[in-house]
Amino acid sequence: MTEQRSGAQISTRAFLQAVAIIFILMIVAGILTLTIPAGEYSRVLVDGREVIDPASFQFIDRPDFPVWRWFTAPVEVLATPDGLTKVLPIILFILLVGTAFGIMDRSGILQAVIARIVKTFGGRKYVLLLVITFFFMALGTFFGIFEEVIPLVPLIIGLAYYLGWDSLTGLGMSVLATNVGFSTAVFNPFTIGIAHQLSGLPLYSGAGPRVALFVVVYIILAVFITQYAKKIDRKPESSLVFNEDKVEKAKYGDFNVDDTMATNPRMKTAAIFLAVFFALILAVLVAIPFIEVLRDIALPLTGLLFVIGGIGAGLISGAGRSAWKAAWDGFIGILPAVPLLMMAASVKHIITMGGILDTVLHWANNGLQGTSPFTAALLIYGLTLILELFITSGSAKAFLLIPILMPLADLVGVNRQIAVSAYTFGDGFSNMVYPTNAALLITLSLTVIPYPKWLRWVMGLWIWIIPVTVVFLAIAVAMNYGPF
Repeated sequence: MTEQRSGAQISTRAFLQAVAIIFILMIVAGILTLTIPAGEYSRVLVDGREVIDPASFQFIDRPDFPVWRWFTAPVEVLATPDGLTKVLPIILFILLVGTAFGIMDRSGILQAVIARIVKTFGGRKYVLLLVITFFFMALGTFFGIFEEVIPLVPLIIGLAYYLGWDSLTGLGMSVLATNVGFSTAVFNPFTIGIAHQLSGLPLYSGAGPRVALFVVVYIILAVFITQYAKKIDRKPESSLVFNEDKVEKAKYGDFNVDDTMATNPRMKTAAIFLAVFFALILAVLVAIPFIEVLRDIALPLTGLLFVIGGIGAGLISGAGRSAWKAAWDGFIGILPAVPLLMMAASVKHIITMGGILDTVLHWANNGLQGTSPFTAALLIYGLTLILELFITSGSAKAFLLIPILMPLADLVGVNRQIAVSAYTFGDGFSNMVYPTNAALLITLSLTVIPYPKWLRWVMGLWIWIIPVTVVFLAIAVAMNYGPF
């Protein structure tokens, strides 16, 4: 019998599905570069940051970007500023996390930590679900945390298994909750903060209505996850990933909650060691909005802390020489995510090199003219959703869109607070849907969930979230939210 590998293992089927989806997006992006006229805006420096001059658009000759470069774009993107500052750090991050998870899986330390959490809450597992969901939502909305929580995903999925649920429930109360909080953006420094600065609005102004939206969205998410978890409780085979979870659940035992920390001194010491590094990761996440230097290094830093904590805890718990084989298994298991990330990043690279990004912005600019305030707010929402497919960075989109949208919003009667809210909704709520988003690719790589099944599940939440945000914009227009 073949020994089961430790850590996250990306299945061949899930890998091929993801490759096919992202490859189609690459081809679509390439075709758009042949059909949309090339154009460009001039960029100017404002407070040391490069932004678009809205009055400077002009059509240009189509750049020399031959078809064969569509297929080399995943490699080319690594040498671009985006590749050096975003793609390569993310690749390093997932390799570190995958390696550490392999050791933690083999040593049993995750199971021990989960057992202690379950014992602490006794039989109140739905209270635990609601508390964890709120905690992760708060990280997103108040601190702008998103990708950095990914190292905690294996722990929460293991917890979901122990409580009798599935991996979808685990992702729902962790990364999905973080994303939903990130999108409501009460004090998110990376979306609402940057957009306010570029718009000339008082920083974090108009927080009251966003807090109300946060509460409404939390209730929707809590009901969504709780109802799904109860359905799995009643009928485990109703899980969308029932077959995929079978092997993964075996790693965590038969949902027993034996407190091995109480009977194994080495395991207790290992758990304390791991808890120290989890606390350091949390400290980094909380400090990001206040210490600027952390913003650029937060992802690899949390990955490094996770790998040191995971390897150290595994060795302390008594994994011995098998720890190094488990580390290798974890590294190899997560490695297929690297080409997926490169392909996803290449989609933006293709439309940028094809010279059509600014043309799309210019057309959107023209399309907003003469519309009603509410229609204009919806068009800003929709435009951001479209661009999110190609440009997943919220701050990068802000520098592209805000200088164009704000003067136009003034002309059509949409106050800037409403326009910024429409932008943040479009930027955030699609992050855990689009296959070009690095956080989604990394998250699914750490699980056994195929992208089509994830999309089918999460759309059950978005059919409630999207109408709620549209109603929010309608009320905002009616009450002249802001007013700024």
